[in-house]
Amino acid sequence: MSDSYPRRALVSVSDKSGLDDFVKGLAELGFEFISTGGTRRYLEEQGVNVIDISTYTGFPEIMDGRVKTLHPKVHGAILGRPDLPSDAASIKEFEIVPFELVVCNLYPFEATIAKPDVTLPEAIEQIDIGGPSMVRSAAKNHAYVGIVTNQSQYNRVLDALKTGPLTPEFRLELSAAAFEMTARYDRAVANFMASVLPAEADSQSRFPESVSINLVKRDQLRYGENPHQGAAFYAEQNPPAASVAQAEQLNGKELSYNNYLDLDAALQIASDFDQPAAVVIKHTNPCGCATAETLAEAFEKAYAGDPVSAFGSILSFNRPVDQATAEKLCEPNRFIEAIIAPDYEPAAFELLTTKPKWKKNVRLMKCPMMQEPAEPSLDYRRVSGGLLVQEKDELRDDKSDWKVVTEREPTPEELNSLSFGWVVCRHVKSNAIVIAKDEMLLGAGAGQMSRLDSSYIAAYKAGDRSQGSIVASDAFFPFRDGVDEAAKAGVTAIIQPGGSVRDEEVIAACNEHNIAMIFTGRRHFKH
Repeated sequence: MSDSYPRRALVSVSDKSGLDDFVKGLAELGFEFISTGGTRRYLEEQGVNVIDISTYTGFPEIMDGRVKTLHPKVHGAILGRPDLPSDAASIKEFEIVPFELVVCNLYPFEATIAKPDVTLPEAIEQIDIGGPSMVRSAAKNHAYVGIVTNQSQYNRVLDALKTGPLTPEFRLELSAAAFEMTARYDRAVANFMASVLPAEADSQSRFPESVSINLVKRDQLRYGENPHQGAAFYAEQNPPAASVAQAEQLNGKELSYNNYLDLDAALQIASDFDQPAAVVIKHTNPCGCATAETLAEAFEKAYAGDPVSAFGSILSFNRPVDQATAEKLCEPNRFIEAIIAPDYEPAAFELLTTKPKWKKNVRLMKCPMMQEPAEPSLDYRRVSGGLLVQEKDELRDDKSDWKVVTEREPTPEELNSLSFGWVVCRHVKSNAIVIAKDEMLLGAGAGQMSRLDSSYIAAYKAGDRSQGSIVASDAFFPFRDGVDEAAKAGVTAIIQPGGSVRDEEVIAACNEHNIAMIFTGRRHFKH
């Protein structure tokens, strides 16, 4: 900035955190300030001398403050290039004083739309117009102006200004951060507006022509799936309270890449049950899962499902962990990597963090259970050169659509186990076969190339316990061999979507083995 102009900063912020010390620091460096209504009043209350923007422009704020910074003397002061003769002439003619700094953050649009029952007019009023215009103008003209958009930048900017004007490199860095902020803001507005379109346009707005995702870096991870892979965790701007992104870590080592994946899988499964439930996760698949009258009993059943695989597992509970459950968790020869639950009773927390050998290392995560949404949220999956987007498979099935297709109907006990197995099955990687009994997972065949292979694995895991058990299959049996294998294991009831050209053959096989079978009419592949 030329020495012929005073050091001037335009200050217009919604979030005033840290602003007091920052502006006072600038004042000590000889800056004077122009500001808008709310920010001006705040600074004056802090004892800072401020020039009201209306005094500078000669034009009042109008329309309840909607129009205040959209003025040539404001944007001329931001966009002007004082060393260009033509710009210098305009600056002189219209009595413009160029800004050395623009300090601006935007209306809290995302915080507003995150509130329950927010109305469209309320959201619309939080769409900032003048703020993004000033930010983009300053970012574009970073060769002359420093644009400060976040309180995390305040100290660095102050320290840099103490040694002289901001360097071109620093102004360029601030400019990039500013454009990133406005891009995120605009995408949030666009996504919200698409979400409130009338129902008849929903099929188009659900999957728009272009997609941008706003993510903020949350954690730098030690590495990814393997030590030679770098990794970081990025979170949505306003993630749901019931999400791994919002979970509070109460104890233990830092989370790894694989921990995040397993915790997310564990949280989703536990959230699907109404009764007290415990889930044991290995490599995003459940190796143990059970429901019971008490959480301690549910855990005991879940861990017994596959105690070998449960070593070094991730656990989830859909109730606060109580002392009785913690005592079972702390039994010898059990090693737990992480636990996610709605809360931990004080006695349980004390046990988990003092009694077992892994007390200092176990990651204890506090997170509410997910609630079934009114409509499925969108799921994003990266592929080479693109992104697959689908509605997430998170709505519970309507049991009134289920149909018994065999001569024998399931008993009440079998029906309970079938319902349990069907919930678990949708969370197992396809081809998925689940063997369960008494609302306890006995064996799961996951991610195999054939459904028959998954059946073999599930039966092997279940062992002799499979007598009188049920089978849940995420997709139809293409041949009767899967039913024959289940019969050998002692299975007495099956639940599957149906829909194969060989359904009659599969039904006949069930009738031969006196197996009851339900068709749900809905497939639950999870690739």
